Amino acid sequence: MSLFKARDWWSTILGEKEEFDQGCLCVADVDNSGSGQDKIIVGSYMGYLRIFNPHPVKPGGGLQAEDLLLEVQLREPILQVEVGKFVSGTEGLHLAVLHFRKLCVYAVSGTLGNVEHGNQYLIKLMYEHNLQRTACNMTYGPFGGVKGRDLICIQSMDGMLMLFEQESYAFGRFLPGFLLPGPLTYSARTDSFITVSSCRQVESYKYQVLAFATDADERQETEQQKLSSGKRLVVDWVLNIGEQALDICVVSFNQAVSSVFVLGERNFFCLKDNGQIRFMKKLDYSPSCFIPYCSVKEGTINTLVGNHSKMLNVYQDVTLKWATQLPHIPVSVKVANLQDLKGVIVTLSDSGHLQCSYLGTDPSLFQAPRVDSREINYEEFDAEMKELQKIIKEATKTQDIFPKSEKHRDVIVTAEVAPDLDAESKAIDSEVKAEAVPSVTVKITIQTRVTAQKPNLAVCVQAPLAVTCDQFVFDDLEPDSSETVVLSVFLKGNCCPSELEGICVVSYDTPTELNPEGIPKVAQCNFRLPLRLICVPAQASKAANHKLTIDTNKSPISFLTIFPDFVDPSDEDQANVLGFQFLTGSKTTLLASKTSQRYRIQSDQLEDLWLITKELTLRLEEHFKKQNCKDFACTFSGSIPLQEYFELIDRHFELRLNAEKFQELLSERAVQFRAIERRLLTRFKDKTPAPLQHLDTLLEGTFREVIALADAAEENQANMFQAFTKLKSATHLVIMLISLWQKLSTDQVAILEATFLPLAEDTQELGWEETVDAAISYLLRTCLSKSSKEQALTSSSQLCMPKDTSRLKKNITLFCDRLAKGGRLSLSTDSATQQAAVMPGGCTTIPESDLEERTVIPGSTATLPSHGQVAKQKSKPGLSEDAAEESEKP
Repeated sequence: MSLFKARDWWSTILGEKEEFDQGCLCVADVDNSGSGQDKIIVGSYMGYLRIFNPHPVKPGGGLQAEDLLLEVQLREPILQVEVGKFVSGTEGLHLAVLHFRKLCVYAVSGTLGNVEHGNQYLIKLMYEHNLQRTACNMTYGPFGGVKGRDLICIQSMDGMLMLFEQESYAFGRFLPGFLLPGPLTYSARTDSFITVSSCRQVESYKYQVLAFATDADERQETEQQKLSSGKRLVVDWVLNIGEQALDICVVSFNQAVSSVFVLGERNFFCLKDNGQIRFMKKLDYSPSCFIPYCSVKEGTINTLVGNHSKMLNVYQDVTLKWATQLPHIPVSVKVANLQDLKGVIVTLSDSGHLQCSYLGTDPSLFQAPRVDSREINYEEFDAEMKELQKIIKEATKTQDIFPKSEKHRDVIVTAEVAPDLDAESKAIDSEVKAEAVPSVTVKITIQTRVTAQKPNLAVCVQAPLAVTCDQFVFDDLEPDSSETVVLSVFLKGNCCPSELEGICVVSYDTPTELNPEGIPKVAQCNFRLPLRLICVPAQASKAANHKLTIDTNKSPISFLTIFPDFVDPSDEDQANVLGFQFLTGSKTTLLASKTSQRYRIQSDQLEDLWLITKELTLRLEEHFKKQNCKDFACTFSGSIPLQEYFELIDRHFELRLNAEKFQELLSERAVQFRAIERRLLTRFKDKTPAPLQHLDTLLEGTFREVIALADAAEENQANMFQAFTKLKSATHLVIMLISLWQKLSTDQVAILEATFLPLAEDTQELGWEETVDAAISYLLRTCLSKSSKEQALTSSSQLCMPKDTSRLKKNITLFCDRLAKGGRLSLSTDSATQQAAVMPGGCTTIPESDLEERTVIPGSTATLPSHGQVAKQKSKPGLSEDAAEESEKP
């Protein structure tokens, strides 16, 4: 007799004079609540189906009214209940109930009530199968390796396995040499059914063998079936255990190998997947039920075994770890998670005694009495605090896991770009159609002051630029050592890049006393690529579609001085006019005014203005910095080319829509292709040849359509990449013009770049349009808001691809309008409240209708026509086109 009894956590008696057996108990989250708590499902031979969710007031409490979720009489004896993914089209759990001549699958759902006892649970019949033979038991699983659903196999009393693919009957097979049914289970690891026959042998049958065996239309084999031996049902492996089995179970936990457990009349077996015995345990009692469960010790499995002496034994492999007394003889045992209590033992007797219990002893309920409050001695507390702070300070000095930051970095990475292009180009697989694609050498040096373990160097440049090698792996670096690598950068794609910058990143580990494996760290540096890498000098052109004028506060500098790599020193005509031709074919002209402090950049494409404008401003800043001139500044007083910018946005968005259409068409054609393949395969497998009915012609035509659509989608993807690169270049230009126009600070320019350039790559799932629209909407609601009403507005938290770009273009126009009226960019939480003081009378409430009717904003060429009316834009003071051309003639 056990020293300890199973501690009763919750128990109840089911019905009156009802009978239960091994398959009548199941635990699972049958109502798909998602809370992780199991429900107890019990079926009886009287036809009653009950579902419990125990909530005892105290351990050992009885049944409460709300504990019984559902009780229904199905009018037929219930042999077995199981929970799995039995309904097609959903991965939710459903309840399968096996009767003698029927299999029913139900959906269990609950409706919340308004009071404590108001929750209502219902079962809905999803489908049922009427059985031609009397059922004995069933098992389920992903037969054949299917994903996301479970199939059901029923064993009849005369030895037939009937397999159901959810709502439809698949096939039936007779087990060879059958006399009486035994326990049945399914092993997903080997995709086989395991049972114990009347010959007292454990037998395994592969699902594929069952599927291709001869149909079991009749019990006796005909002469034709005997002759077709290739389709007879053949057993995979057999093990003679010498006794009848009570139950069989297949388990596979993370830390243990997959095992087959068989409970015999006097022995307990554990088998491998191939039928070999891992171990066996001889029992000195008559067992009644068992269940294996996960063990805390790696490589072992715990097993609960109940017997007819009202005992429950816990084994770890073959070692008895615990024995406890039950109030009844269990015919079924399960392990469940109930009310956030993991590992609750659920047992059921043949008379209906259902009990949830746990092992061990009850915890002590003794509580120490409260100590009388006493006065606090603050002087002692202060002294103790100082002592503790001193100990903490000493500990941080000697045993610091993370080393303190030092003035000198542990690892320094530097990148040196060669002043001249490579004499022999290193370009590889370039798509540029120019006669020669140049390359430039970059020398990267890694210097370390400490031991650097597992150093890796990654070199990144923005596409369409590419490097000859982007990854380098080094051996561990010793202190005061260095490594040097040389690579080349070239233009690979047939479009201009949006940035002429690269980045080097070195990742390494530095070991410490407390962490010998090392603490991961990163060092990085940026490098700037020469403009000659993507363009060459060319003849300047007078006419252009897009023109920009940059104002400065200094006299124009001769291009012979600031662009020595693009001009011929002997040609004085290039002092004020300079032409650039990109390797992709487009041209850009740069002019310096002789009479005013202005520079003009012009080109036929808006995006081509960006790199030349940036290069001009950078070289001017470097020139005046060398002359110790600190008050040099560039400004922009023209109009922001929003209308041309919107055309690039529309082009990119149109290609995104095309990509979505191609994806849908490809999906449809792929479904059609697979359907034709299945029909052809069925025709080819048929014993009696049948005409193909032009299925082969249809298959070939569909295949050609799939290939054509894939090629079109690939071409659209390449066009979308080029469109996104052009859009990024134009976005950089707009950001620069806005910053020069409004004289924004460095922090404000950073906010502007984060708003308009949030993505390095553009995808269908997260595109540029919806991301920028969300960012601009946030700024319009916060730092650029007109009133407190706008600040209270909330936007959708889910980003999705919009139907068109009208909202985005409207927000960009409104964004520039509020900047023109004195709005300032800030991420401070109280910035919106300060706008009234910052904006000089410009941010009074503007009705949206007025905004829509106003077609031109100050400092912008963007128009928003409304009701067919187009307002006229006031021209800003400055050079006229004729005057500018006259002043800019070389």
